[in-house]
Amino acid sequence: LQTRMQSLQPDPKAQYRSVYEALKKIVLTEGFWRPLRGINVTMLGAGPAHAMYFACYEKMKKSLSDTLQHGGNSHLANGVAGSVATLLHDAVMNPAEVVKQRMQMFNSPYKSVLACIRTVQKTEGFGAFYRSYTTQLTMNVPFQAIHFITYEFMQEQINPHREYNPRSHIVSGAIAGAVAAAATTPLDVCKTLLNTQENTALSSVNISGHLSGMVNAFKTVYQLGGISGYFRGVQARVIYQMPSTAIAWSVYEFFKYILTKRKLEKRT
Repeated sequence: LQTRMQSLQPDPKAQYRSVYEALKKIVLTEGFWRPLRGINVTMLGAGPAHAMYFACYEKMKKSLSDTLQHGGNSHLANGVAGSVATLLHDAVMNPAEVVKQRMQMFNSPYKSVLACIRTVQKTEGFGAFYRSYTTQLTMNVPFQAIHFITYEFMQEQINPHREYNPRSHIVSGAIAGAVAAAATTPLDVCKTLLNTQENTALSSVNISGHLSGMVNAFKTVYQLGGISGYFRGVQARVIYQMPSTAIAWSVYEFFKYILTKRKLEKRT
């Protein structure tokens, strides 16, 4: 839904006024499973990407907190650790995101994930899978900085003893995801344009070939939609991120609790 709603020059049959209308229209005209198209490639990359992500975050957060605040909770350390962890995460997820978004576009010519990968590789080269990587990082570094700082701040407020508390992890994760998602929507719109390379949109502003780079994407979005163009799909983005970050944090905190508990039991 987010990819469709961020389309800057959509087909008349793919114009939506709200998240509900978009979901209803897609299901009725394109089938029940269409909104989930490309999810398999996302799931494939998500495992290793998140493993590196949280491992890097924990290690850096501890090291930086010890240095900056002598073992206390440093918001600066949380933000920096989250930002560095994003570099590893996005290196894995960026190609998966390109494939997913191309498959989710209206009238997508790709029949399967493998067909999409082969066609993009053949017609645009390997670089197409990382064309939006710098934009992705420019978006995700502030996203993750805001995300981690907000999560840790919320934990201080509702779970000050930092015990394993599923409800607090879900609430903190959801709020952190919503705040970070809303703040970085303009960057996400630019990333979607770079990933999908909408022919209609690019030709309408006399751009031939492939659009590349954050600055060009920002200019093109403004030419096509003005200031409001930067916030296309903000509702869908927030709705998507809230359960996503809530689940990610609750699962992470659960396994962290189990592993820490087992480690303590072995020591005793």
